[in-house]
Amino acid sequence: MKAVVGAKIYNVWLNMLKSLVPHGRTHRLSVMVAGMLQYAQEVAYKKAESNSKAKKLAESFESAFESSDEEYLDKIIEIAEKLFEDAGVRYKKKNRKGKSYSIAEEAAYEFLNWGNMPWER
Repeated sequence: MKAVVGAKIYNVWLNMLKSLVPHGRTHRLSVMVAGMLQYAQEVAYKKAESNSKAKKLAESFESAFESSDEEYLDKIIEIAEKLFEDAGVRYKKKNRKGKSYSIAEEAAYEFLNWGNMPWER
């Protein structure tokens, strides 16, 4: 994703994650990361014709929207996980009851449901 959005923006994102993840709330962090994915998607679509990495990223995003196949969701989760890994922060956590969850997975769901506004139905 760094090659698509650019090193400057990607590094800002990593710094944000380093600062915010350790003590942040998942429901807020997941939306922030989903926003990063939304931005990456827009840039990937714009650059897809002239940039092979952007084309591959755009295809991954598009496939996730068009399919209900877990494989495509997993690709978006992997992209989000890479952000957390590059920032050197944990995205796998446990709640107070000891149940495991993933901020990266929550971010992928937020990304895929970005335009859904239940109160507008």
